[in-house]
Amino acid sequence: MGEQSYGISPAMLQYMAEEVKSAYDTGTQVAIVVGGGNIFRGVAAASQGMDRASGDYVGMLATVMNSLALQDALERNGVPTRVQSAISMHQMAEPYIRRRAIRHLEKGRVVIFAAGTGNPYFTTDTASVLRAEEIHADVLLKATKVEGVYDSDPEGNASAVFISEITYMDVLSRRLRVMDTTAISLAMNNQLQLIVFNLKKQGNIKRVIAGELIGTRIYEPDI
Repeated sequence: MGEQSYGISPAMLQYMAEEVKSAYDTGTQVAIVVGGGNIFRGVAAASQGMDRASGDYVGMLATVMNSLALQDALERNGVPTRVQSAISMHQMAEPYIRRRAIRHLEKGRVVIFAAGTGNPYFTTDTASVLRAEEIHADVLLKATKVEGVYDSDPEGNASAVFISEITYMDVLSRRLRVMDTTAISLAMNNQLQLIVFNLKKQGNIKRVIAGELIGTRIYEPDI
């Protein structure tokens, strides 16, 4: 969405493609889950009377639109990309097949997972954790518009305290709004390390991949 109030910003699309390419050029295998909130939010529609399942399906289609746009931007920047959708739409995207996704990554392609999990009531946060587990990802990077995790909303509270490291259980017990509880619980059960960072700072994806201490690390400490 960029600085727009709605839709897809060509400038933000190009910025995203360049940021992903900087990570891809390091030789890192990159898979992406894209949301659709810039176009449609099922939860918001449900709060205004729309059936929640119907709203979520519309939201899934919005993620496909974003995925196809990002694919185009990446390929214009020389990055081979495949879109896999959890909802069948063969004319536009491959169906999601785990082994095929892994093979694409092995062949040096960026894979974009569209349409969430393909089920209503599950967010793209949950989809990202699920796909990360399925492809055996080393880490899940949660791109946001703030520096990482805070003890309260930094956009509404100037005194919010930044947290550099935190456990999954603390995120859940303190009700920190990082991801939905289903996503955090799934990551915790499978010990998938999460790093929450600011996407708006140019070069941050590459820095995180290089191991720089950027954003917030959510993990299970060694006992």
